[in-house]
Amino acid sequence: MATVQVERRELTLAEKLYIPEVVRGLVVTTRQMLKNAFGKKDVATIQYPEVKKVYPDRFRGRHRLTTREDGTVRCVACMLCSTACPAKCIHIVAGDRGGADVEKYPISFEIDLLVCVYCGFCEEACPCDAIRMDSGRHPLPSFSRDKQRIHKVQLLEDGVRSIARQGGEGT
Repeated sequence: MATVQVERRELTLAEKLYIPEVVRGLVVTTRQMLKNAFGKKDVATIQYPEVKKVYPDRFRGRHRLTTREDGTVRCVACMLCSTACPAKCIHIVAGDRGGADVEKYPISFEIDLLVCVYCGFCEEACPCDAIRMDSGRHPLPSFSRDKQRIHKVQLLEDGVRSIARQGGEGT
């Protein structure tokens, strides 16, 4: 294999100072600024407080827990949602109600929204229709990591009573 030697030309003073490239960048920036200020038809920016973005029907919003007819949480702490979660952001501590015929319940249910990838696997894995992601809300930004960990109380705030029947009753 033969090597080829390439001769490099000497840069001019303007090229060494990057003047043509800086001017070209300023032209692009000025053109875009004028198009945004006076064009208004091809602007990608929305006026946020007044105009809100419309979410698609299949948008996976912030998580929520549903309740039964008696107001208790539908979650039976089966850990299927935390097992199915690829990001491992769901942490559940199960408790026992004391009877053999009564199912478990979550003492603690926590989701770390900074780790969550909003894939919806937790919703699909839940056999009790306890966790949903159809709240239509996105997580709000915060200055603290602790505020991005939502607990059982916050998950139940957005939750509504589920009309699904548990245990295969009815159709």
